[in-house]
Amino acid sequence: MTSSILLTGGTGTLGRLVLPLLRDAGCDVRVLSRRDRDSLDGVEYMSGDLLKGEGIEPAVDGAEIILHLAGSTKGDTEATENLVRAASRARVRHLLYISVIGADRIPLSWFSSKLGAERTVAGSGLPWTTLRAAQFHDLTFKTVRAMAKLPVIPVPGGMRFQPVDARDVAARLVELTLGKPAGLVPDLAGPRVYGMAELTRGYLRARGKRRLMMPVRMPGKAGRAYRAGENLSLERAATGERTWEDFLSERLR
Repeated sequence: MTSSILLTGGTGTLGRLVLPLLRDAGCDVRVLSRRDRDSLDGVEYMSGDLLKGEGIEPAVDGAEIILHLAGSTKGDTEATENLVRAASRARVRHLLYISVIGADRIPLSWFSSKLGAERTVAGSGLPWTTLRAAQFHDLTFKTVRAMAKLPVIPVPGGMRFQPVDARDVAARLVELTLGKPAGLVPDLAGPRVYGMAELTRGYLRARGKRRLMMPVRMPGKAGRAYRAGENLSLERAATGERTWEDFLSERLR
């Protein structure tokens, strides 16, 4: 085995893709999950709750590397603080974190929580790496699918997105995990930028549906930030390979 790795969020959308890649690379992987699970295919599952601070110490014990993918709509900062305290005592040699593009620019609570977690990792005193990624195709799909059930679809004007495939993010994270700590690395976004209307039309076309679309304006500071493209990474970014069209073709076939 090349490394002993603790993976948080290993049962989520991204974690389920990262886990087999780590195993294929010969890594000894332990997964911290909120639910009890039997060990399977050489992967040890341990139960714990990052936000409550439960079960973290035994999960961290013996891990050389921590890949922190666990996240929620709130509480990411506090959960990461709990993890970092345990990792510091265990003298982990590499702590990696997945964040979101615009964490330092979009004035919404989830982005602020991710930024707080970033700062906790950077200030941990441990060797660290943080990757900011764009919104996953999977989340874009859920959003557009829900909106497409309406007779008239509201489309926020001036908002652009650069969705990325979770498989591309997983591959990049494994590459970073097997490498040396690198601090804040270049963002990872999708290969194309889309307006919300374009994303919606792509979904409707793939489903063979038609809907009326009505432009609306997202108010407040968050709306201004999105219209200014603060959720995008057009310069300092790596790009994934799979487009929104590729994703739809696979998901809806």
